Amino acid sequence: MIHVDVPGATPLDLTHAALDFNGTLALDGRLLPGVAERLTRLATRIECCILTADTFGTAATALRDLGCAVVRVATGQDKAAWVRRTRGRVVAVGNGHNDRPLFEAAALSIAVIGPEGACGPSLLAADVVVTTITDALDLLLHPLRLTAVLRP
Repeated sequence: MIHVDVPGATPLDLTHAALDFNGTLALDGRLLPGVAERLTRLATRIECCILTADTFGTAATALRDLGCAVVRVATGQDKAAWVRRTRGRVVAVGNGHNDRPLFEAAALSIAVIGPEGACGPSLLAADVVVTTITDALDLLLHPLRLTAVLRP
């Protein structure tokens, strides 16, 4: 579990991470530098699930041995449905249009403006916006950073 104390608000006790693959963790089907090591560490703290349409067909191979489940989804509504089925509090990380429903269903959402860019409406639906996936994963690995950014 990841505990995030937010002054003046209910603390967040995150039990699951739902992460987008292409455009967020990967570019053109290949993991971005620094992602594998951070995902491996994150998976020791909370359950990690990669929700992906797997455009390039590389997700299972790229994520093998990192401690994350890989679930194929077709739409953003499928991503949101996964969150609703999950017992626990979910942090969502993504960048695309199909991540907006995921962000709206999650307890905490982090939008990544990576090399592929990010969808404007998804940015507006996110609780936190970062410029790299490593920054997003580091926020989860160092939750006091989230406390600072979410402070009212």
